[in-house]
Amino acid sequence: MSKKKSRPTAVPAPELRPLFDAHTHLYSTVNKSLRDSSYAEGIAHLMDRAQGAGLVGVCTVGDGLEETERALEAAHLHPNVWAACAIHPTRAHELDASARARLKEMAADPRCVAIGETGLDTYWIGKDEDTPALEVQEEAFRWHIDLSVASGKALMIHNREADDELLRVLADAPRPETVILHCFSSPLDVAKEALDRGYVLSFAGNSTFKRNEELREAARIAPAEQILVETDAPYMTPEPFRGQRNEPSFVGYTARVLADVRGQSAEEFAEMVTTNAHRVYGIGA
Repeated sequence: MSKKKSRPTAVPAPELRPLFDAHTHLYSTVNKSLRDSSYAEGIAHLMDRAQGAGLVGVCTVGDGLEETERALEAAHLHPNVWAACAIHPTRAHELDASARARLKEMAADPRCVAIGETGLDTYWIGKDEDTPALEVQEEAFRWHIDLSVASGKALMIHNREADDELLRVLADAPRPETVILHCFSSPLDVAKEALDRGYVLSFAGNSTFKRNEELREAARIAPAEQILVETDAPYMTPEPFRGQRNEPSFVGYTARVLADVRGQSAEEFAEMVTTNAHRVYGIGA
């Protein structure tokens, strides 16, 4: 009987500077990897590793209000961390009057650079009894769009198996200055429609998976100003460490794959996506 092949231990990507992780979950990553550390120590440790891999910044995100609070806290704990603030569509039922008031306060904080992740998710409807119906998600999504427009901050979108519904809402809602489709995972025709509308596509580790040729093609055709790279850590770990815990220092693996697809040097691609992140998030270089 052959022995089961052991997986290689995940390590940070070789240094590629400058890079910006456009969407990550530092609070969840700290909880999964540094249980005995304080939150501040965990953030410092992750960011030290990230900086060693060439990162000059990350945007950290929550799902419910509690994790969103911790995202904004992280942005105040470290100078190279910024936050996106919203309530995830699978928790849209939590967007009560108190949550709306608090999110408006958070949106006014200079360390909050985006309203997200918000959007639509039909995948969990019927699979998870706590996931709200599509109409509840849509109402929350439209509220977040209005907050993005009012605050002047980028709209960061989560979309899971809701392409048609998402494009419909975005077509008839007020238009934020910047729309980011995070962890872009939709078919190529959706990518083309989104790019035609001027949206920014952010690619995560799943774009490195062998079967996802359409995602790499979407990254290839994206105009230089409409592409970002992200980890979505602790999820979506890129090859060659797929299935292990992700973290911001791994974003270079994805960046190198996408650079190759686009026919760019890794250094040119890194400079481009970092410039884009600074622009869409309103961060000085």
